[in-house]
Amino acid sequence: MSNEELLNILKARFENNMNRHKGVDWVKVLAKLETNTEKLRSLSEMEITGGEPDVVVYDEPTGEYIFYDCSAESPKGRRSLCYDHEALESRKENSPENNVIDMAAAMGIELLTEEEYRNLQEIGKFDTKTSSWIKTPTEIRKLGGALFCDRRYDHVFVYHNGAESYYGARGFRGLLRV
Repeated sequence: MSNEELLNILKARFENNMNRHKGVDWVKVLAKLETNTEKLRSLSEMEITGGEPDVVVYDEPTGEYIFYDCSAESPKGRRSLCYDHEALESRKENSPENNVIDMAAAMGIELLTEEEYRNLQEIGKFDTKTSSWIKTPTEIRKLGGALFCDRRYDHVFVYHNGAESYYGARGFRGLLRV
């Protein structure tokens, strides 16, 4: 996908979802994107894997626009992954192809925290049929667990699983600061 194609997709999504970014000016977002080709690569990866990235936050102190994956369900190209490399290595049979932490790093994006996931759910209804891994606190990960979230019964739930587990309906959402 060319940068021009990506920018056209992002602009159309921005204009069709103004409720996600009240008061944010596309011209200013575009100016930041055009001078940041590395960020365009990450946004392209988010798009290609089904994340449908969109501006959700303008962080005034840092001057950054923050893109979140806004696909209705967990991005299709980022499902069936265990949590991290350690979990992947611990699987003796039926290992997934990759893990969330390494894939996010390769894409140049950050995994959503529980707070960021809940903030995303304030602007829409996401993961009503799927679930998404979230950044897991070190204390939980040290004990072999990892956290994921979804939305059911019009409520956001946080759950735990063994970090080595993976499911066809669980992926991960990320964010990118531009």
